[in-house]
This record gives sequence, C-alpha cells and structure tokens, in this order.
Amino acid sequence: MSQSVWKEFIEPNKQYAANFGSKGELPLPPGRKLAIITCMDARINVYAELGIKEGDAHIIRNAGGSARDALRSVIISQRLLGTREIAIFHHTGCGMLTFTTDQLRKIVKDSDPTNPALKVVDEIDFLDFPEIEQSLKEDVKFLKENPLVLPGTEITGWVYEVETGQIKHIA
Repeated sequence: MSQSVWKEFIEPNKQYAANFGSKGELPLPPGRKLAIITCMDARINVYAELGIKEGDAHIIRNAGGSARDALRSVIISQRLLGTREIAIFHHTGCGMLTFTTDQLRKIVKDSDPTNPALKVVDEIDFLDFPEIEQSLKEDVKFLKENPLVLPGTEITGWVYEVETGQIKHIA
C-alpha cells in the first residue's frame, strides 16, 4: 500500500512559510482585477505560464475550465472583490475530451450496482465537450451574454498547449 501524499506536506510548508515574507499583507481583492478560469489539470501552472504572481488574480479551476461551472466564483470575484477582466483557458490533451456525461454516469453507477444512492449522478451534467476551441468560444459567449457578469467586463478565450507551454488567443 502506498503512503498518503498528505504526509509530505509539513516539510515543504515549513520552507515556504520561512520565506513567506510580506505575502500576508496582500490585499484580498486581486491587484490586477483579473479572474482566470482554467482546468484543474495538474500539468497547468497558471502563475508560471502567464507571468503572474500571488495577489494578481483569482484562479478559478474546475474540470475543463468550464465557465458555467465557474459562474458562482465569477460572481463573487466581480461583485465582492472587484475583478473586471476574465480570461478563460482551455488546453490541449484535456481529459474532458475523453468521455461523455452519459458514459461517466454509467461508470459511477456500475462501480457499485447495488447502491441506489449512486443514481443521484443522473442529476449531474459533467459539461463534457468534444472539441477544445468550439467549447472555449461557447464559454466566452456564455459569460459575455450572462446578465450576472458585470457589463463592460473584458472576456477573452485562450488555449494552453500542454505539449509546448505556449498559449494561443482564440476568442
């Protein structure tokens, strides 16, 4: 049996805290008034790829970098914390391209067929998509047309290439 990863948190945190400096004084609102929506993929290091630092932006992550899934956080980011620009990043090699909502529902229910509680998965839309750029354009459109997003918000869409580290402006 493998060792739990959480047991490795303490030492690196001690090192991080020792060099924390004045980060505890950063204001709550992001300094650049920017919210970034991106995927939860572990290969994505938003800070490094975009040259931003702690305190600059809200980083909103979810499976696929879905704007629909991020809307709650966008509303809080804008209405309570002053962000006025949103950048949506999807990426190549995304796991969201590998299944459909119906397939994932079946996987969950088949994992324990005698457990009727798992049928609740039928109420979840996993927001799968078959193509990156089209999905990105739809997410940008969704936010631009959403009345809960503040008027005048600049919204852009980007693709991050996990193979090269490069970004490409799409919408």
